[in-house]
Amino acid sequence: MRHNKSINHLSRKSGHRKALLANMAVSLIEHKRITTTLAKAKALKMYVEPLVTKSKEDTTHSRRTVFSYLKNKEAVKELFGTISPKIMSRPGGYTRILKVGFRQGDAAEMALIEFVDFNEAALASSPKKEAKKTSTRRSRSKKAAAPAAEAAAEAPKAEEATPAAEVAAEAPAAEVPAEEKKAE
Repeated sequence: MRHNKSINHLSRKSGHRKALLANMAVSLIEHKRITTTLAKAKALKMYVEPLVTKSKEDTTHSRRTVFSYLKNKEAVKELFGTISPKIMSRPGGYTRILKVGFRQGDAAEMALIEFVDFNEAALASSPKKEAKKTSTRRSRSKKAAAPAAEAAAEAPKAEEATPAAEVAAEAPAAEVPAEEKKAE
């Protein structure tokens, strides 16, 4: 039984599994998103997220540790140079898994795994969501309703004063031409 054993062995021996995950991690780092089976994507997420966390601290020790997992210099440079600055403020959850359907040949469930901060489509829509972000509606609406009601009550008074001022302004203007006619 495999009770309480979190690692998915992916029907491979340990050497094969480590090589598979290292190669997939390199591909993910280079391309920022890859399509694979759902089981491999979940295993890859568990494999690559600690490496991304290590890349936040750019030291020789952390570079060597990450290199021991990836075994690819270019991928380590990309991780520490491009990916690390973008995810520096994120406390975790660097990757996202999206289900994309089933493979035609064997009906395996497929998934797209990508870095969260490198999806331009999602980043373009996220600032709009942040602009709408509010706290609780109930407390805000009560607070906003009282000043709005007062402003609405004051607005008609101001509008009433405006027509009276216009009438007063028009009356002297009408009298001036009448006075000019009398002078002639």
